[in-house]
Amino acid sequence: MSEPTDEGLDLTPRSVAVVGNAPDMDAAAEAIDAADWVVRFNNAPGFGGRAGSRVTHLALVNHGGQMREWLEDADFTTRPVLRGAREVLFPFPRKDEPARPGDEDGRDWTAEAQAILQPLGLRTTILPEAVHAQAAEILAMSGMAQPAPSTGLLVGLYLLGELPMETRIDVYGFGFAGWDGHAWNAECNWFEAMAAQGRLRLHPLRPRAAA
Repeated sequence: MSEPTDEGLDLTPRSVAVVGNAPDMDAAAEAIDAADWVVRFNNAPGFGGRAGSRVTHLALVNHGGQMREWLEDADFTTRPVLRGAREVLFPFPRKDEPARPGDEDGRDWTAEAQAILQPLGLRTTILPEAVHAQAAEILAMSGMAQPAPSTGLLVGLYLLGELPMETRIDVYGFGFAGWDGHAWNAECNWFEAMAAQGRLRLHPLRPRAAA
């Protein structure tokens, strides 16, 4: 097995592991840690255990209450998954207007987050508007009224758009369930379609035991 090449993020990766947060993900630490890039999300459950101990890119939700909680947490910048990363991906674009009073869910915390992350030596990248346009097309047929794209979908689109076809992308720990504002079925269908086209490998979750 080849060694990961994380000495520089400017190098085009031969392999990328995208690690979701599903609790019933199979142990895949060895395979995940062998990838050139390892992309994780938010609080990254399983990091340091069954989901491996490497991270190169950490996607952090930059709008809403979750980022506000992180910024108020004195231990946020010492979290192992954040300290291990080389680059932070912000999935949502900057907002030109400040949040309305009482609209904490929609507030943009990008500038505040960058101010505490950049002194740590972390690059920060805001995903381009084109990624959101692609996500809107994918979700348009979901039947939901204005579904919000998940960070996993946005990062998946970003990686497929940025990396060459020959880069192997393995997706672990995506359960396609959670907050009801996401169109999970449509997102699952897209990932399965990309897997069928050979654009990525979608690793199934561990079957849950019968009750």
